[in-house]
Amino acid sequence: MWQNISVTEFILLGLAQEPMKKKMVFVIFSIFYVGTMIGNLLIIVTIKFSRTLQSPMYYFLFYLSLADSCFSTTTAPRLIVDSLSAQRTISYNECMTQVFALHLFGCMEIFVLILMAVDRYVAICKPLHYSTIMRRQVCTTLIILAWIGSFIHSIAQIILALRMPFCGPNLIDHYCCDLQPLLEFACMDKYMINLLMVSNSGAICSSSFVILMISYIVILHSLRNHSAEGRKKALSTCTSHIIVVILFFGPCIFIYTCPPTTFPMDKIVTVFYTIGTPFLNPIIYTLRNAEVKNAMRKLWYIKITTESKR
Repeated sequence: MWQNISVTEFILLGLAQEPMKKKMVFVIFSIFYVGTMIGNLLIIVTIKFSRTLQSPMYYFLFYLSLADSCFSTTTAPRLIVDSLSAQRTISYNECMTQVFALHLFGCMEIFVLILMAVDRYVAICKPLHYSTIMRRQVCTTLIILAWIGSFIHSIAQIILALRMPFCGPNLIDHYCCDLQPLLEFACMDKYMINLLMVSNSGAICSSSFVILMISYIVILHSLRNHSAEGRKKALSTCTSHIIVVILFFGPCIFIYTCPPTTFPMDKIVTVFYTIGTPFLNPIIYTLRNAEVKNAMRKLWYIKITTESKR
């Protein structure tokens, strides 16, 4: 593996330059990040300790919330700190670490969304075989394979990043390190790197989105044979999943299938899927899911009651 570290640190320009706008960024994204962590941790704790949320769907939702928490943590804390800092430097090693973590947890989220679609397909289209196909051992194996696949994808991305020779300037017009903004000032032919990036990240995003949408179309089509109550429950669950898929994959496809040129709106689009989507996911899954809401109420009522008796 060859690397050129003629640039030892980078300067992240962030989302804003004016003092007032920087303070607004600090307040807004502090709220987003705290809300993301509280919402996802509530789901994680509820699923972990609730006896009523032990089905495969909630097993996968547990890992989606975990991936969301980690995914948001790779970018949001630095964005928040840098918004009030006069010096927004990030070292070369920290930048490469952020690239790796961003793709690891982002890819994990993609794979978990696919597993959740598979779970809904089996539950709705093959209900008699559901307990056999989606047993816990199979679900655990699928999650392990998802982590392995995410790790391989991240290794591929970090190899591309490490092979880029940077000769300045070291100003990144972004709030985080990723291949697309780094590619802007790499001293090399950008065509091949961009082609590899699109064939890796772009292909994963695009193909996964197509697979997911086809699977949900098949699921919704099969609902014709279910009772009115069954259709209502399945439609509510699938609608939540479809909303999350569109919110995540829309910006992701836009970023990773574009030509090797950054646009002013790229930062806003990246904010949407790295910080916005992890914030919205817990809201979508709890507001539209009565089982999760009831389990949360029951679990925290027991917790509060136990504490008050002490």
